[in-house]
Amino acid sequence: MTVRVMLISPAMNAALREARFAGDAALDASGVRAARLAAPHVPETDRAVHGPSERCARTAEALGLRSTGEPGLRDWELGRWSGARLDEVSAREPDGVAAWLGDPSAAPHGGESLLGLCARAGAWLDSLTGAGRVLAVAEPPLVRAAVVHALALPPQAFWRLDVAPLTLTELTGRSGRWNLRAGRPLAGGSGDPDGNTVFPGELVVDHVRVTTSDSAPPA
Repeated sequence: MTVRVMLISPAMNAALREARFAGDAALDASGVRAARLAAPHVPETDRAVHGPSERCARTAEALGLRSTGEPGLRDWELGRWSGARLDEVSAREPDGVAAWLGDPSAAPHGGESLLGLCARAGAWLDSLTGAGRVLAVAEPPLVRAAVVHALALPPQAFWRLDVAPLTLTELTGRSGRWNLRAGRPLAGGSGDPDGNTVFPGELVVDHVRVTTSDSAPPA
């Protein structure tokens, strides 16, 4: 039976703005406002769950969801790095950060490795067989790890995925055969944005193509 899994990343908070590692920080006022604006555009579901972090729980609440906590959707466990800024940890433990970024089996922080995170996200995803439509508010690392597992990507692909706040990532299918629709803002319908569109808090430009006036237009 085909399962539709809709993963919503939680709204912005101060820790995310400051590039801090995982920490159970609540939403700030702007995050709550953004989630409430997005609430009318949340897709219908048969079951709603949220990660156990305060940020996920408060986002689910602001979105108007009647959801239950799901321990399997807990944020990436980063041990002693939790709550610290990336630049602080990089200055203090440069070799540890290099290992963390380069070796998916490494856990220099004393917490969970990238391989462990992907396995946990995959186990939760594959347990949903026959569950119909499931909507989950989950931290971005969980969403990225679920995509890596679903598409059988190499673990290092995790670092090439970006999940903006309050975006919808959809996986449809079943264990061993998933299809992906990624990064859709929580806004009504499709087409051009309007006054009700809720945009992500950050825009990441991955590629720019420049042409001169006598160049052929890009294909």
